Amino acid sequence: MTVKNEKSDDGKRNEGDASKEAVTADNASNNGLWGSDMYPERKGAKQKRSWFNLLIGAAGRESIDKVKCEENVYRCIKDSPIVKLMVGALKSSGCEIDMRRHISCEVCNPLVTGGYDSELNQVVICQNMAHSENIVRGVLLHEMIHMFDYCRNKLDMKNIDHLACTEIRAANIGHCSFISSMLQGDSSFINIKATHQNCVKHKAKMSVMAVHTVSEEVANAAIERVFTKCYNDLEPIGRRIRRNSDDMPRAYAEAHLYGYNC
Repeated sequence: MTVKNEKSDDGKRNEGDASKEAVTADNASNNGLWGSDMYPERKGAKQKRSWFNLLIGAAGRESIDKVKCEENVYRCIKDSPIVKLMVGALKSSGCEIDMRRHISCEVCNPLVTGGYDSELNQVVICQNMAHSENIVRGVLLHEMIHMFDYCRNKLDMKNIDHLACTEIRAANIGHCSFISSMLQGDSSFINIKATHQNCVKHKAKMSVMAVHTVSEEVANAAIERVFTKCYNDLEPIGRRIRRNSDDMPRAYAEAHLYGYNC
């Protein structure tokens, strides 16, 4: 589950800002990962047209958003080194991606910008919230890590330890750069390593609590059980992505060293 980062600024952005734009499961509270309140189209719900939207000429916006979202997805898969790495890693692991089958642009609850449906093995991009290519890139990276874990490690979202592990990995690799974690209040200039780990634990905790609807104590216990192993597992990227760095193209260039054909 990926929710909008309300603390991100409006300054210049590049690929390294993807981790800043898409933050996992903060402020998300629902009755399960695919509750109808977060992803209504997963349950077959249709979006209601309001009279206000009809009056201001915004009716039919869903179709425009969907086309724009699909264009952003296509550009990311075609041009983004980090997304191309994830696509190649999935293919090399026996889980080739068909963009039309495995990635879906949908209308979601405004809290979220994306998610991963393990039952359908499908990444959801929230077309009404993920408006920029940069945000779509961040969502794809995060959710494709879950997809990679589902492919390689037989991820079971109903197993709280499995969920904790994949959320640790996604936050660790894609979100908790020092700058982004500073903006979220999880890091300081004192003991950067420890505060980075705190950021990862916080993001993972919020996701586990939201998906399994469990207490903070239960979520923390699951995270601590798997933290060391999962925090040190950087596959398939091979490194933690730092904001405003060359980490993404470098990871893509080195993918063959890990056995991934991109």
